Amino acid sequence: MRSINPFSLNLITLALLCSGTSALAADFGIQHANTSAINQASYQCKRCVEPQGHSGSVGVSVGAIDADDNHAINQLGTDTDGAVAGVNSDVAYQGSGYRANVQAHQLGMDNGFIQMQAGKPGQYKFDLDYQTITTNHGSNAATNLWQNNGMLTPSEQTRILDLELQRQRSGIGFEYDFASVLGLGLSSYARYNHEEKTGHRSASLTSPSPINFANAVDETTDKFSAGVVLDGSNWLSELSYHGSRYDNNVGDLSLPYAPDVYSATPDNQAHQVALSGQYRLASSVFSGRVVTGRMIQDQDLVQMSGNPIQNWDGQVDTLNTHLAATTRVSNRLRLGASYDYSKRDNRSSVFDFAQYEYNPVSGAFKQNTPMDIDRQTLKTDVSYRIASGYRLQAGYNYKQVERSYGEREETRDNELWSKLNIRAIDKLILDFGVSYSDRGGSDYQANELTSEESESLMRKYHLADRKRSEVNARASYTPLTWLTFDASTYYANDDYNATDIGLTQAQDYGYDVNVHAQVTQPLAVYAFAGQQWIDSDQSGDQASVWQAEIKDEFINLGLGATYSGLMQDRLTLGVDYLFANSDSNTGVNGYSSDNYGAYYSYNHSVSLYGQYLLSPQMALKLAYQYERYFDTDSASVTPDSIAGLITLGDLNHNYNAHQLMLTFSYKLK
Repeated sequence: MRSINPFSLNLITLALLCSGTSALAADFGIQHANTSAINQASYQCKRCVEPQGHSGSVGVSVGAIDADDNHAINQLGTDTDGAVAGVNSDVAYQGSGYRANVQAHQLGMDNGFIQMQAGKPGQYKFDLDYQTITTNHGSNAATNLWQNNGMLTPSEQTRILDLELQRQRSGIGFEYDFASVLGLGLSSYARYNHEEKTGHRSASLTSPSPINFANAVDETTDKFSAGVVLDGSNWLSELSYHGSRYDNNVGDLSLPYAPDVYSATPDNQAHQVALSGQYRLASSVFSGRVVTGRMIQDQDLVQMSGNPIQNWDGQVDTLNTHLAATTRVSNRLRLGASYDYSKRDNRSSVFDFAQYEYNPVSGAFKQNTPMDIDRQTLKTDVSYRIASGYRLQAGYNYKQVERSYGEREETRDNELWSKLNIRAIDKLILDFGVSYSDRGGSDYQANELTSEESESLMRKYHLADRKRSEVNARASYTPLTWLTFDASTYYANDDYNATDIGLTQAQDYGYDVNVHAQVTQPLAVYAFAGQQWIDSDQSGDQASVWQAEIKDEFINLGLGATYSGLMQDRLTLGVDYLFANSDSNTGVNGYSSDNYGAYYSYNHSVSLYGQYLLSPQMALKLAYQYERYFDTDSASVTPDSIAGLITLGDLNHNYNAHQLMLTFSYKLK
């Protein structure tokens, strides 16, 4: 989109032009000032000249990494074990009305990017970008299935590989502002993005026996968007198109003794056309948006019977509308309201599909049921300034969702909320909030079209009756010019009062604290801490009724300091320490005295760096980073626990990683 909002600029112009309250009032506009007797050369701004030429810095980073596990790439941002190198840049150019800039960070490494922009402000802009993203979801995965040309071939040799994905993203965009016609502004934009994803991810088969395997990934996604923007003195409108296309270069998979045992993600595409606008009338603002779209999938579909459906005609039409209005009734009172409607119309083909009944395939067939969803959301709010520095806000939200052929065809959510903002206390900012919501709806029933095996007393948590209460508070305190405190806390309780089997209650609460201090001119320190707890209760039925308690806890801690001004203002030193911990425990009562087990992970990260100015233009930075990471595999099961089960082995992580990086940068004059 555009870097400058013409609507806001035009509103400023409108306010200046309409500042007079009477046609008979004297016009003191600057355009009527008598400047004939003024020596304008004496009043020229000597400091308002924008710098011409190049500015910024360029540099290169080289380093070495030593790690016990390739999972360290998620923390260190680049490949493990070996030498690495990358390019950095933050360069800007300005001259003769043209502007350009180039930003790059670790370009050439596994996680790096470059962005380039050039153009003439107020006329056009051209941009290019490229980015590499690498993520590791598991190391040393062991598999005896070799994948080649759509065939999973068992082998006596075990293959060890990483569940790692590499993304390469590139994009190109263009914006153009047309000359103003009849006082109207017209501009346009277009952008194209391309992504290639390769690597391996975990996948599973259920027939003829449960097998976990490393599935190859080779897919591309293309996105295109374009639009035109037309604006006047007090209104703004936009017509746009957004489209995407996904292509999977890895097809369906077979075993030598069983064809089509795994269905690959099918190729698909989506298209949207949107019309939006905004209009200001006196102290009121009205806005609206209408979006119509279509999602298409036309590819072969694997069936359990072994006879694939050719050219599956999958189509979903969507419609989204949004209307909103805000008005300032007085200097103290402001009102707002919005309405949203969305419709998902599934027009896909209907076929007969063979049905699984546990292990064997029955002779029964059922047709797939295209499900439609309609959503309506209404929001109203009021904001009132009680006194200087005190503002009270309140609102009501209503959401209604209708689902065809679902366990619950209609749900209705009602929410009341309120906020109090206090800015009257010197050096202190306070915000308080409270909300209450209730969800009900039509009768809940296990529908054979969607859940034949579902227990009649089971309630899915996103469809079940629920009462939710939440309170939150935030404070920011600056007792001294060099010291700042920020703190926030919240508590939320979900009560699924009508659920017999399923999630019956959940509590979510936590806090965050931040401290920053500029102790002396060269020394700055910071520290932060945050914790979150999620406690939930579930009930189940398997031979006998049982209850489970799940307790999740998350901790984040950090502190650091920088010291500058050493060695005649040439040397700057810094240190950062981060600690993250997550813990999840599940206890079961009534069915088994043993816990399901715990998922536990922690991460220590220490970074030390020093930057030395070789000259006013050249700097050298040496940085060392240490990572200590540990986690347990929450999905780990023993092969003998399920008959015929084949797993990818133990995917736990427990490693140390070290990174040493030397960066040279040159500041352009």
